[in-house]
Amino acid sequence: MTMNDRNNNKRDSYILSTIDELVPPDHLVRKLEEAVDWTFIYPLVRNLYSRNGRPSIDPVVLFKMMIINFTFGYNSMRKTCKEIEVNIAYRWFIGYSIEEKIPNYSTWSQNYIRRYGNSEVFDKIFNHILEEAMNHGFIKADAVFGDGTHTKACANRNKHTRKEVEIVKKAFEDKLLEEINQQRKTDGNKEFKFLTREELDFDNETGEQVKSVKKKEIKESIIDPESGNFHKGKHEECFAYEHQTFCDRNGFVLTFTTIPGNIHDSVSFFQAYQQLMEKFSKQIKYVCLDAGYKTPPIAREIESNGKIALMPYKRPMTKEGYFTKRQFKYNPATNAYICPNGETLTYTTTNRSGYKVYKSNSIKCERCPFISKCTHSKNHVKVIARHIWEEYIEQVNARRYTTEFKEIYPLRKQTIERVFADSKENHGMRFTRVRGLEKNRHRASIIFACHNLKKIGLWKAKNGNIPFHFSKINNLFFKILNSINNLKWVIN
Repeated sequence: MTMNDRNNNKRDSYILSTIDELVPPDHLVRKLEEAVDWTFIYPLVRNLYSRNGRPSIDPVVLFKMMIINFTFGYNSMRKTCKEIEVNIAYRWFIGYSIEEKIPNYSTWSQNYIRRYGNSEVFDKIFNHILEEAMNHGFIKADAVFGDGTHTKACANRNKHTRKEVEIVKKAFEDKLLEEINQQRKTDGNKEFKFLTREELDFDNETGEQVKSVKKKEIKESIIDPESGNFHKGKHEECFAYEHQTFCDRNGFVLTFTTIPGNIHDSVSFFQAYQQLMEKFSKQIKYVCLDAGYKTPPIAREIESNGKIALMPYKRPMTKEGYFTKRQFKYNPATNAYICPNGETLTYTTTNRSGYKVYKSNSIKCERCPFISKCTHSKNHVKVIARHIWEEYIEQVNARRYTTEFKEIYPLRKQTIERVFADSKENHGMRFTRVRGLEKNRHRASIIFACHNLKKIGLWKAKNGNIPFHFSKINNLFFKILNSINNLKWVIN
């Protein structure tokens, strides 16, 4: 076999084909085009455009460029525009011929600044694509899977300041204090005042009583102040944003919230869960979460809504060599704990944090052979704290050995974990180039919309719902047309 040398081949040959024929029938852009009716964008943005003036660039073209940007994982709109210039499939998708000039990358930026930045168009696009998936029966929301993921902010971690910020009240604090006061009233103890961020304090100079606000010190980025300082385990400390997300059995993103990266999952859960209930409350039966969400307020929130919470085993936070809390058996009839030696820990009070306090008899504990494994307190008293909503956690723990848990919980790795992996690896969610909470929320809306859109297109193609664009008749027609054109060129 001789070596083939193609260096002398000419690259100025003519192509007598339509742009539609040059795009492969199985290309992803064809599936994206048929996934939804793209004219739905026009009524969403009509009020953002003036009735007078020169014609603008088609808004569908602008948003399709954004879809290309995130679906195919380009890092910037500048690079996306350059790719569209030379990619026939991308030109076909946005509806531009080979001769037409592609809009400049700054066109999208200016449209975002002047029109889309302060609108709800990104949320509406995400919701419309989700509704399209529901209309085709792709959503299976009897079991939902929740988790949070972080996007690295566009901010230098070394450029920050120390700042005091107000401690925000948690969503469940008022309800918790209500039940605490009911318990304390039953016990004959003084009730606590409702939690407030303000406390009475004294001015050192004047000696007068003034109001002060509860605050804490945080690191605030100089470059992007709305991001949050994120540091967890072996992760590198950085400024980031978190996306609290829920998906269904089939991996379609149902809802999400974007928050600063320094807020814990167990705190950010409630806003996202409330949005989820507003949309899919009737369909949901199981709510599947990881161990980071296993707190009494979250368990109560899910169980009180009539849903079934599925959460894994969580290791006891006990020093090595000591009895764990699970080794002390709770007796609901007597409202007391029984220690491994058979002694009773009696109920004393309920504190402001919502924990019922149980204490042992110091005289009996002092003579106990297991004292070294139980407590090292100077007064020889073992103290156990039981949350006022602890029974909800016990319900969740008892469910770990059921068939439904063994069938549903393992699906996390192929649902919510895969959503995050796909979004970070293929759609640019690993880090962000925009700054500010609102911009990053809009960006997450488009990324998750692209994730859902791609699944709709692939599933419709798999089920045979996408029309076949290149039939044998069309191919034969174009071959005849090319032959005629070539013949005319030879004759002339």
